[in-house]
Amino acid sequence: MFSLTDHPHRRYNPLSDEWVLVSPHRTKRPWQGQVETPAIETRPPHDPQCYLCPGNERVGGVRNPDYAGTFVFDNDFAALLPDVPAGEYIAGRTGEQPLLRAYAEHGICRVVCFSPRHDLTLAMLDAATLRAVVDTWAEQTLDLGGRPEIGYVQVFENRGAMMGASNPHPHGQIWATGSIPLHVSRELGTQAAHFAATGRTLLGDYLELELGLGQRVVCANAHFVALVPFWAVWPFETLIISRRAVPDIPALDDAARDGLADILKQLTTRYDALFNVSFPYSMGFHQRPCDGVDHPEWHLHAHFYPPLLRSATVRKFMVGFELLGEPQRDITPEQAAERLRAQ
Repeated sequence: MFSLTDHPHRRYNPLSDEWVLVSPHRTKRPWQGQVETPAIETRPPHDPQCYLCPGNERVGGVRNPDYAGTFVFDNDFAALLPDVPAGEYIAGRTGEQPLLRAYAEHGICRVVCFSPRHDLTLAMLDAATLRAVVDTWAEQTLDLGGRPEIGYVQVFENRGAMMGASNPHPHGQIWATGSIPLHVSRELGTQAAHFAATGRTLLGDYLELELGLGQRVVCANAHFVALVPFWAVWPFETLIISRRAVPDIPALDDAARDGLADILKQLTTRYDALFNVSFPYSMGFHQRPCDGVDHPEWHLHAHFYPPLLRSATVRKFMVGFELLGEPQRDITPEQAAERLRAQ
């Protein structure tokens, strides 16, 4: 008889309309892959060489204020620029759509320092500081998303050198784009289709199902639930979902913002405890587009994508079949959730 815990199978992701191959039997094979020595992080509360610490100089001679809470500034090396001239490149037109298309893209990139303390991480921040970070995300979403030229606001954090963070100071980023990014556009389509068919949000129905089953829930409070999604690709990937169907961070009331700060603390603390290391990840919130539409189908959620697989020294790589075919994982989402719950 077919078993999710023993036999290879494909799982469907209704949020992105994609599939992942799960191979639970492969966890029994011996591992001879890459092993890395984990870095021992010993950082001072203030680093005079850190361009994110209070009072220090950034590129071009700009000096940070002596900030005591969160600090936001326009990225000195922004991937997007606000003053890009409108334009397009079209070539190879055959029928309705040309083969080659490119359009000018404008936007604003900002950096959000979570704390003046250089030696902390999101998992180490206290409740009041985490709540201030949540409020800053909400303020920035309102500021950037309220501009007519902005179509979407992406709040995210890359944690650790393994995930490309160029500076260990606790910070994240916000990219506000003129267009709606690819992955958000896919989720917009699936959520809109589900809402049109049922009158309910896709993630609301999914959360109700997961709470009933209990297998993949990691931690929860009165306002948010953190779980390993049924369709997780990364070994210890998680999804944070608001219990109430709100469209974005600014729509959260005071109690829910406290709840978001709490669930972030719970989840990141579990991550750090899993392999006794400051856990690397890429994390980001998916909010409704900023196109002036209410989007009743949109349900606020955050994705955590950590790369670690078996220990602090063994990571997962997306190679071979995963690059050419579709994503694949060995440890099942249920096993991953059980290990995170136990921390």
